[in-house]
Order: sequence, then structure tokens, then C-alpha cells
Amino acid sequence: MLNAAVDVRLGLIVLAWLIYFGLHSLLASLWLKRWVVRAHPDWMPGYRLFFNLCATILLLPPLALTYWERGPWLWEWTEHSWWIANGLAGAALAGLLWSLRWYDGSEFLGIRQWRSGVISVEDQESFHLSPLHRYVRHPWYSLGLVLVWTRDMDPAFLATAAMITLYFLLGSRLEERKLVVYHGEVYRSYRRLVPSLIPLPWRYLTEKQARGLAAEAAAAGSGRR
Repeated sequence: MLNAAVDVRLGLIVLAWLIYFGLHSLLASLWLKRWVVRAHPDWMPGYRLFFNLCATILLLPPLALTYWERGPWLWEWTEHSWWIANGLAGAALAGLLWSLRWYDGSEFLGIRQWRSGVISVEDQESFHLSPLHRYVRHPWYSLGLVLVWTRDMDPAFLATAAMITLYFLLGSRLEERKLVVYHGEVYRSYRRLVPSLIPLPWRYLTEKQARGLAAEAAAAGSGRR
């Protein structure tokens, strides 16, 4: 009976994450944004704010199912491993906070679009590369994976960690389809030079290469205008 209850809970966790990822991808998709622009252009300035609100609220069910009751533990970080795991998690969190310096917070949240009445499918920020983007194309996903996999694991959290990892792998590919639409050949060149999620010693950009790609993107943007 206990195993059956655990299986049901794990199934609900997986289902909750699938629903979350499906809705998240749908709301982020270009075709839905283009439909909104055509059918309800007056909605578009608030679309990013709506997207972020939905993304936050929809997180609650899978997280509640994950943390409702912990254990039995599959593994716990103890003694020296505790310091290593939490040191890595702390470094990942510090990296996330540090990387915010290279993002337009008001654009990311959707406040600038709402205030300015922006009716556009494309992101408003130009192509730019933070220091972390020189080593991986999706540094927030990479750091997020470090945070997830340095936690103590019970069956529920393992299911959540596996689903988050799967979505980061698939979601990064979906996101890159949009980035190719936005930035064209510049992003294709960047993608050939830098790995997606796991840093590789032989694949990274020097500062000069990163500045060169940014300059190329700026020139291409000026040409389109």
C-alpha cells in the first residue's frame, strides 16, 4: 500500500511538471505571441508581465507536491560532502545574482514593455554576451542544474530534479529557435562556438570574440533598420 501511494505521488509530480512545462512553452512560443499581436495587439504590452505571473503561479502545484512530505532519503550530503555540495550551490547562487548585472531587469520582467506600450513579438534587448555566456549558451540553466543536483534526494525530489533537467535540455533548444529568428547568423555562429549547458575547456569565447559577435549583431540590426 505504501509503495502504491508513493507511485501515485511520483506520478502526480511528473504530471504537474509536464503541465507546467507545456503551458510555459506554449506561452513563450512565437506563434502564440504572433497570434496575440494579430488578434489582440492591445494585450501585447502586458504579455511579458502576464507570462511571468503565470510562470510563478503555475510553479506552486509541482513544488507543493515535491515538498509535501520528505523521505525516505535516497542520499544525503553529510560531513565533507555537505560542504562540497553546499559550496557548489552557494557559488551557483552567487553566479546567478552576479549575472543579473548584464540583464535589463525591467525588460526581463515586462515592466518596460508595459510602460512603453510595446507591441512586438521580439525581445527588446539587443544581442549581448555576459562573461558567463562566453562558456555556456544558457548559464542560468547550467547554474540551476547545479542548485538542483546538490540537494538531498528523496524519491519526490529526484523526480522533480529529473523533470527540471529534461525541460532545461528541451527548453534550451526551443529557446534557441527563437534566438535564431531574432539574431540570425550571429546566433548561429555563437552556437557553433560555445556549448549549451556544460562548459568544455576547448569551446569558449575570448573577450575579443565576444565583442566581435556583439559588434556584428549591432551592425546587422542597424542594417535591418
